[in-house]
Amino acid sequence: MSSPLHVPVLALSGGVTLDLDNTVAFQVVIFVVLMFVLEPLLFAPVLKIFALREERTEGARAKARELEEKAGELLERYEREVERVNRVAAEERDRLRSETSKLEAEILHEARVATSRIVEEGRRRISEEVTRMRFDLGKESEKISQDVVARMLGGGTN
Repeated sequence: MSSPLHVPVLALSGGVTLDLDNTVAFQVVIFVVLMFVLEPLLFAPVLKIFALREERTEGARAKARELEEKAGELLERYEREVERVNRVAAEERDRLRSETSKLEAEILHEARVATSRIVEEGRRRISEEVTRMRFDLGKESEKISQDVVARMLGGGTN
């Protein structure tokens, strides 16, 4: 045992005195027994839960990576398909423009031909009408001149 003067010197120097007696041994035994008892009841299930959680987390990460890769592939396929559709649409648009231009040219040609026919038919009718009018006018002028000659020669019937 220490003297009363010795304890305050230890307390002032920061030292701690330990008494190793039966309670320490008893506490160690209780600790070891609790370790053996709690290990299958508490520690193992908790560690299993941690391992399972880690496994599921890794599984979810792997699944997420896999889904991300699939999404990337789908996006690439989608972009390629959109590009192909745009290309086909452009080709179809150009083909339709070409067909429309050809059709427009044909329609204009047919309209010009029809217009030319109508104009020629009109000119022919006008020419026939002028010829008929000249003929009629010639007949009428001959009749008038005979009447004038007959009146001048003496004996007009009117």
